[in-house]
Amino acid sequence: MSWWGKIIGGSFGFMLGGPIGALFGAALGHNIDVSKGTGRSGEAGFAPGGQERVQSVFFTATFSVMGYIAKVDGRVTKDEIEVANALMQQLNLSPEMMKTARRLFSQGKSPNFPLDEVLKQFRQECHRRQTLMRMFLEMQIHAAFADGYLHPEEQKALQHICNMLGFSQHEFDHLLDMIKAHNDGTATGSTGGLTQATAYKVLDVKTTATDAEVKKAYRRLMNQHHPDKLVAKGLPDEMMQVATEKSQEIRAAYDVVKKARGMR
Repeated sequence: MSWWGKIIGGSFGFMLGGPIGALFGAALGHNIDVSKGTGRSGEAGFAPGGQERVQSVFFTATFSVMGYIAKVDGRVTKDEIEVANALMQQLNLSPEMMKTARRLFSQGKSPNFPLDEVLKQFRQECHRRQTLMRMFLEMQIHAAFADGYLHPEEQKALQHICNMLGFSQHEFDHLLDMIKAHNDGTATGSTGGLTQATAYKVLDVKTTATDAEVKKAYRRLMNQHHPDKLVAKGLPDEMMQVATEKSQEIRAAYDVVKKARGMR
């Protein structure tokens, strides 16, 4: 049974306190014992750092923070709600997961949403899983960019999230370039529509880089976005499609650069 099946079935003891535990419990619509290591069945709870626990934390943080980003510019528009729903559908969430994701999104819009506390716990629960936190940040940027415009307040909030998670300014700028490249590819109907300049930005290398440096950058990015590796680190299975699409975009950028350079 998957981590989600265990949650909705109540067949485990869920020991997860803090703001994320409170958000998750409220979104599920039933009580979770966060003070003990066992639940109704008497089974042991998700171990700290365990994959199922991290999956629950990732899912909760992703949709609640997404709600916060949508509200940060003052109000949540119909388009932003449609964007969040579209992402949930893209992830092929089950009806129960969709309902919980929407509740988390609504909690994120609350004026007293504890953003910093959620981010601190998220980072702690992820331990040293940098690739997982990077995917979380990418999804937040992608959602903010979905209407084709990044509001100054949204960028400010995203920058703050980046800092809270320990990423550098360079890494943040690179992620922005990747999402912009995604939007460019969507606008042309294919990531094959990337320009050379954009492709270099996606790979995070300069046009003066050697072929060996280009290959190294490509392999590093593919390793960071490998779907199976991300799931092993705690990315919920339902979100694998997002990681797969990121890998495809990186590969498309690499193909553009390879063709321009005549690389094999």
